Amino acid sequence: MSNSIDELDLMRTGNAIFTIGSNTTECHPIIGMRMMEAARRGTKLIVADPRAITLTQHADVWLQLKPGTDVALLNSIANVLISEGLTDENFIATRTEGYETVRNLVTRYTPEFAETITTIPAQKIYEAARIIGSSKTTATYYTMGITQHTSGVDNVRSVANIAMLTGNMGKPLTGVNPLRGQNNVQGSCDMGALPNVLTGYQQVSSPEVREKFSKAWGVDISATEGLRLPDVFEGIENDTIKGLFVFGENPMRSDPDITHVKHCLDAVDFLVVQDIFMTETAELADVVLPGASFAEKDGTFASTERRVQLIRKAVDPIGNSKADRQILAELLSRMGISEEYASPEDIFEEIRSLTPSYSGISYSRLETEHLQWPCPSEDHQGTPILHVDKFACGKGAFLAAEYRDPAEVTDEDYPLILTTGRITTHYHTGTMSRRCWGLNGARTEEMVEVNPADADSYNIEDGDYIVVTSRRGALRARAQVTDRVPEGVIFTTFHFSESPGNILTNS
Repeated sequence: MSNSIDELDLMRTGNAIFTIGSNTTECHPIIGMRMMEAARRGTKLIVADPRAITLTQHADVWLQLKPGTDVALLNSIANVLISEGLTDENFIATRTEGYETVRNLVTRYTPEFAETITTIPAQKIYEAARIIGSSKTTATYYTMGITQHTSGVDNVRSVANIAMLTGNMGKPLTGVNPLRGQNNVQGSCDMGALPNVLTGYQQVSSPEVREKFSKAWGVDISATEGLRLPDVFEGIENDTIKGLFVFGENPMRSDPDITHVKHCLDAVDFLVVQDIFMTETAELADVVLPGASFAEKDGTFASTERRVQLIRKAVDPIGNSKADRQILAELLSRMGISEEYASPEDIFEEIRSLTPSYSGISYSRLETEHLQWPCPSEDHQGTPILHVDKFACGKGAFLAAEYRDPAEVTDEDYPLILTTGRITTHYHTGTMSRRCWGLNGARTEEMVEVNPADADSYNIEDGDYIVVTSRRGALRARAQVTDRVPEGVIFTTFHFSESPGNILTNS
């Protein structure tokens, strides 16, 4: 997030919130509650979502777009902002570059044109754009509803374009704010769990960065970027990858097209899975390493707002399970690499020494302070708001994106659009939540939301068991006939192993 969650509590009449691709009340309930409270205080709320989620009941404008048409919607909002003079000309002139490219592109994306793509009435697009452009501040929030698309990068760039057009960056109650899907996704990325960076997003392509890490670790750091997930599965299929170490992940339920995932996991020569439960992925492994849960280890998490937090062990690891760092240290030891860390704090001290954005954060400070990176020195108070005076790259770059159809579109054989997501009572692949009797009792099986008109067409009654088929597979689940989804769209989750939603989805 460029800004901080607590800013939601400061929003009043004159401020605005724009959420897109975020079922906030179910996936981030506390943040969603604070958004609704802000709306009750007079904050304008714009929600872009194909489904009638809880937030749409509190929205001043609900943009019910056809799934996969986000770029067309965002370009049309930009069109209105520019054509009606609702842009921040000073911010554009002094803080950005590439504006003309975006201005020229969005000229033809009138709300009337966007309506033919998104199915949103043009008047609603005008209304939303005018709120975004005329409010004192507008904060934008998004999640995987816009990133998990073949156009995901273009979607995020288009969101950033709107924030820069209106000068809603680098000041309170504004910003581009992705809400992370898990408690330490931000921290994992901060620590270099990405194929092209080391800690703190330091590019592996930089000779200076590689030299620094090589000196600290006593090994040569390769300049070659790592593989992205599709490349990994491709490498297994062409036999260039012989082994796979899956660490705290359950791709047999969380990844799209799980039939293809299973084919790859069955094909790899050696599969190791490290997790806290015997997941569907672990069941395929040659070796399972029992990890420890959050309550059984010490360390730090970095939250969605870049806030670094201490976690403390509440109970000892159960059975033969061990903290992740201990498992990794023992693996390294068996490969002849000695363990040099006596505690998680020792590891954090190394992180500080190599990561400028973490340099000023220490365990002693975290005992009493709430610190958000970048925090470059011990006398620095952290950074609640990014990009106050300038962007990290200097000037913010406008990046124009044309709308393009999703990778798969409907046809006579497959006339419905499937969209997937989460529900409040379960989490991710159900590895933890389905082992909690209270949560599992609240929702015991998969449901497929079907619009009443589609239910009539297919002779489906509420509560019927139905079979949903895609170009990749089929699942059986109970139908929930509801107008939460528009005609032509169905919704399901990926929480339930018995009816895995990702057997249908496209990778």
